[in-house]
Formats: sequence, C-alpha cells, structure tokens
Amino acid sequence: MVTLKDIILMLTELLNNIHDFIQLYTNDYLNLGLDDKDLHFWIMGIIGILVFGVVLIFSKIVSKMRFGITILSFLYTFTFMVVLVFAIEIQQAITNRGNMEFQDAIVGLWGYVVFFIAFAAIAWVFLLAKRFLNKLFKK
Repeated sequence: MVTLKDIILMLTELLNNIHDFIQLYTNDYLNLGLDDKDLHFWIMGIIGILVFGVVLIFSKIVSKMRFGITILSFLYTFTFMVVLVFAIEIQQAITNRGNMEFQDAIVGLWGYVVFFIAFAAIAWVFLLAKRFLNKLFKK
C-alpha cells in the first residue's frame, strides 16, 4: 500500500530532478550562470504569474454567476484547507505525533465539504423562506 509519506517522497524526488535539470540546462546550455536563488526567483515568478492569470480569468467568469462570490469563497477556503491539512500531516511525520496518512487528509477535507453542504442547505432554506415571505406580503 502506498502511503502519503511515499507519495511525498516520490513528489520530492520528481521536483528535485526537475530542479536539477533546470539548473543544468540554464547553466550548461544557456550559460546564464544562475544560482539557486536566481532560479527560484525566475521559476516561481513565472509559475506564480501564470497561475495568477488563470485564476484571474476564472474569477472574472465565476464572479458574474449568481452565487459567484460564494463559489470563489468556497474555492479559496478549500485551497487553504488543502494546504492546512497537508501541513498538519507533514508536521505529524516530522514530530512523530500521529501517523501521516493520505486518508486523514481526505477525511479532513471531506469534513469541510460536508459542513459547507450543510451551510448551503441552510442558506437555501432561508432564501426560499425569504422569497416566499416576499411574495406573500406583496399580495
């Protein structure tokens, strides 16, 4: 069975290989003479601005929808929760307090989704009641 620790180690190895390739390519083939900090500046800057562009376009489209701000709030919070859940799992592995398991992360995220669904259901009931009362008092 593949554990979260195995997945993180495989991803770490993959990222280290990509890092080494970029460093060799920029220095040996392009003769740019970039050190590790220079590479981080350029690569993270490029990745960040590309992701920002995609998120900006997506956000503009979603914000025009009926519950656009709610959708964006859900997505932002979900992204935050993914980072938080995996940070906690990694912290457990580093400190040996608890087990670092992928299933724990999934269950934690599922908890947020279930609570959000409950929130959405309650909000829907209130919106329906408000609409019903508005129609009732307009007559």
